[in-house]
Amino acid sequence: MAYFILKFLHVIGAAVLLGTGAGIAFFMVMAHVTGSAVKVAAVARIVVLADFLFTATAVVLQPVTGALLAHSAGYPLTEGWIVLSIALYLVTGAFWLPVMWMQMRMRQMAETAAAAGIALPAAYHRLFWTWFAFGFPAFTAVLGIFWLMIVRPDLPAFALG
Repeated sequence: MAYFILKFLHVIGAAVLLGTGAGIAFFMVMAHVTGSAVKVAAVARIVVLADFLFTATAVVLQPVTGALLAHSAGYPLTEGWIVLSIALYLVTGAFWLPVMWMQMRMRQMAETAAAAGIALPAAYHRLFWTWFAFGFPAFTAVLGIFWLMIVRPDLPAFALG
């Protein structure tokens, strides 16, 4: 029973990471396309909150449930597909942490522009395109992790030490 609870929590966490990431990207792009500082500010406020509530929670729980699940199923953490999953998870994190900062900064710039009744500044647009570019490797890494979790390919195990 504990195995299935762990598996359920791990799969839900993975779905939250994928779904929240895709949703946040979609809504930020749609707000950006309007060119409206008011709309970007409103959406960015929600996006930052969603990232903290959902993504950050899943980010913390995924390694915990993953390690417990692997142990429960009898997989050593040195199993090739698990090591590759962990590496891709770290890649995702390396892109997600700066994205969080970028979203907060874009929110701040949009709120300032909206309050002043002016257009979004050039710095916002530069930051948006950096944010946009950071999404591709992170999203691709998450898709790779999903594939590894489903297929569990027979990859060589990694020796520690």
